[in-house]
Amino acid sequence: MAEASGELSLDRILADREKRNGTVVSVDEPEVKLVVVALGEEWFAVPGDLVREVLPDCPVFYLPGCPASMDGVINVRGDIETVIDLRGLLGIAPPADRGRRILLCEAGGMRSGVRVDAVEEVMDVPQSRIQAPPQTVPESRRAVVTGIMSYRDRVVTVLGLGRMFEAYRAGLG
Repeated sequence: MAEASGELSLDRILADREKRNGTVVSVDEPEVKLVVVALGEEWFAVPGDLVREVLPDCPVFYLPGCPASMDGVINVRGDIETVIDLRGLLGIAPPADRGRRILLCEAGGMRSGVRVDAVEEVMDVPQSRIQAPPQTVPESRRAVVTGIMSYRDRVVTVLGLGRMFEAYRAGLG
């Protein structure tokens, strides 16, 4: 009916375009939920489906003999959770003051809090925006970096949380 009044239907427009240009590309593509965090001036992202909760900074109780990248443990509604200092795992110098947020994460059969300076954004990103990590990624981070992307005119390094926890268990940091 719309064609009778001079308007073309969307199906007709797409069919005409396909005849002229070949295949019409679908704009629906898989997306990844990411939690973008800051550590000083650097931004990182972790898969959002592995982050159970974002907590404000809370008292962390040090445990003697734990790795340098483990801050200690916290009490989350009666459950004791370890807290990993993401800076320690990534080889970033500690700040003058401690991080302000703790991400409660679960990946690869391990649960832990991950201390970060700030949570910048939680967003869905098309997979095509995440590029392979460049060769310039520092050696100390290569085991845990899965990609990079641009966001707000900044480079965001995407971390594999499962890889990070595996590296932690293997003694990284």
